[in-house]
Formats: sequence, C-alpha cells, structure tokens
Amino acid sequence: MARGRTARSLLTGAACLALSGCIASAPGTGTAPPVPEPPAQPLPPTPKSAAAIAYFAQVQQSLLSQGMMRTDPGTDIPFTDRLLAENFMRIALFDEYRRDAGGFVRAETESSLRRWEIPIRIGLRFGATVPPERQATDRARVASFAARLSRITGHPISIDDRAPNFLIHFVSEDEREALGPVIRAALPGLGPAEVAGITAMPRSTYCLVYALADSRTGAYTRAFAVIRAEHPDLLRLSCLHEELTQGLGLPNDSPRARPSIFNDDEEFALLTDHDELLLRILYSPELRPGMSAAEARPIVNSLARRLTGGDS
Repeated sequence: MARGRTARSLLTGAACLALSGCIASAPGTGTAPPVPEPPAQPLPPTPKSAAAIAYFAQVQQSLLSQGMMRTDPGTDIPFTDRLLAENFMRIALFDEYRRDAGGFVRAETESSLRRWEIPIRIGLRFGATVPPERQATDRARVASFAARLSRITGHPISIDDRAPNFLIHFVSEDEREALGPVIRAALPGLGPAEVAGITAMPRSTYCLVYALADSRTGAYTRAFAVIRAEHPDLLRLSCLHEELTQGLGLPNDSPRARPSIFNDDEEFALLTDHDELLLRILYSPELRPGMSAAEARPIVNSLARRLTGGDS
C-alpha cells in the first residue's frame, strides 16, 4: 500500500507492500550500488532546487505559526487502550492505496500485518548538492533514531552503508528526477508508474518510502525512502521520523490517532509516546507477519490493555 497526503510525508509506496509479488527477483538484483564518494565541494542549487528551498521554508513556517509540528511526546493528550488498539488496526492493517495495472490507486483496503523479521540495515545516500556538514547532521540523526527504534521494537536496526536493505536518499529536485535507474536496481519489481511516483514526486509529497514484503510471509525484505534535500531542518527531521517508522510496518493514517505522526493534521512532527506503543504492539512476539485483521484484533486488544493499564 502506499499512502499519500498533502503534508509532511506521503508514504506513496509504503504499502509498498502491495509489491510483495515482486520479491522473486533474479540473483544479484535488488542489491545496493556502491557508496558514492562525496564531491570535494557541494554543487550549488539549481534554479528548480532554489525555488523548492524557498517553498518548503514557507511551508514549515506556516505550520509552525499554526501551532503545528509539535516536537514533544504528547503526554498532555490522553488515550485509552481501546483507542490505541483501534488506531493500531487502522494504521497497521489497512492500506491507503491499492496497486493495479497502472500503479497505485488511492483506495483504503484491509491488508495483512507486515513487519521486518530480518535485521534492518540502513544505507544513507546523499546527492552531490548536500553539504558535508548537512550530511553529518543527517547521518547522526538517522543513527540516533534507528537506535531508538531498535530499543522500542526489540528488533535489530543499524547503519550499514555497504550492505543495506533499507536505503534512504537525501536528494535535490534534479537529483531525484534522475533516480530512475537507482530505484529500478534497488526495487526491480516496480513498474514505470511507481518509479515515476518518486522521480515525478509533486510538491505536495514531502517525502516517501516504498517497502517490499515477501508475498508468502508478509515480512519486509527491502525498503527505499526519499527525503527532499531542500527541506528546512524540522521538516527534514519530521520526514526522517515518519518514513523510517512507516517503513517498519505502520503504513496508513488515522484521523483519530492522537498524539501521533500517523495523522494528516500535521499536529506532531516527531514520534510520540502513543506511536512508540504502536511500534511495541507491531513487534510483539504474540503477532506475526501475514496475520489478517481478524486474527490480529484480539491479540492487539490484549496488548493495548497491558501497555496502557487497561483503563478503557
């Protein structure tokens, strides 16, 4: 499934999972290209990229002026175990998009539970326009957040630029438009329309992630995320939080999810306490990839009660 929204991040491929039938690729396909050597000096922004820098600076300022993009964990907003369970069911077991012959179509449909069963190895790729100091900041933030996600889920997540299975590209407008060959090499099952979902990404899509699952097990095997290099600091960090978290197996949104980044209202920019509980449920050993909503629901209800103290 993929998910789209006119705000911080469009997981336009994250159901990505609808791509599960593409896993049977030939030996040697889907491997990451060598890590490119950064240029001595970053390339200056093109006119197209400069315009995007100005545009997204205005977007961030507008959201902040409305009291949105909160960076606190949302402890002032209570929620019950029942609401937590319902939010999990909607976010983890429904896809905002379905895949047809022409690519992804917006149509929320029930899906199955998906998550990683193998260790996640994150590889970072930076366009030539990203200055070294910005790369260093992004790398440190990804490493820190990956360690946090690993603690929350109990799942191994690390940075591995040489043998990654979860690629994150920080690229400018022009660099993203030229990503086609890289995308097809990393995710060989994608069709032209899906590749264009990245290379022709509209401004209303702030960032995205595609994740691929094995059609037999529902377990993720690869993911590919794109974050715009033109984003100002908080919008950039917000994209990082959302795409990494969605790529773990939380692909949908819910208007009832609060406090949460899995809500189109953009109230929260960063992972909240509520969202940490969603991840703990997702990676509970009581659940397994491939479960239907009917199979998962009683277990999710029980987990939510235990995690919140059961005060419905």
